[in-house]
Amino acid sequence: MTRAAAVPIGTAQPGTLLIRRARRDELALLCLLRLRRTRWLVARGEDQWTTAGRGLDIEAFAGAVGRAIERGHTWVAELGGEVAGTITVDRRADRHLWSPAELAEAVIVHFMIVDAAFAGRRIGHRLLAHAATLARGDGLDWVRLDAWTTNRALHAYYRNAGFRLARIAGPATLGPSCALFERRVDTWPSALPALRRPAIG
Repeated sequence: MTRAAAVPIGTAQPGTLLIRRARRDELALLCLLRLRRTRWLVARGEDQWTTAGRGLDIEAFAGAVGRAIERGHTWVAELGGEVAGTITVDRRADRHLWSPAELAEAVIVHFMIVDAAFAGRRIGHRLLAHAATLARGDGLDWVRLDAWTTNRALHAYYRNAGFRLARIAGPATLGPSCALFERRVDTWPSALPALRRPAIG
């Protein structure tokens, strides 16, 4: 590893948000974040991440995130010593979502979760900015992601974070998460550091 594991965001004060690589021993905590957020969504009438909505069950989620942690592709946002959110950033996507050309020029965001206890602190926006930092470090132009197709509030969230809807990948039989959003790296502040590290695979 050619850089520090923790990236400070904001000013150096108590309670500063740190974005660092997730540790293997934090997998259970990240699963708990996912379960809590799923319950929060269900209480608001959304089927996102539920098995009824054809989302990954928690065992499949744990397997996917565990592999991403091993590769160094999963990150956590830590505030005041507590894990407030997580994001996975790599170059992989389901084959029906993005074209090979689109994948060649982007990092792909997966499994972004912010604990509801930390809502309103723009932690999700900072995690997305971190994805842009990673993309810039690899000389890539885009941050891309797929969002739950029917969750309009989530779509509004990504638009508010500066993303645009590229398209809805279809047909719906391909999966429940087919709303494709993207944002160019150069639309984030140029002050974002271009970190030097092994390329994201």
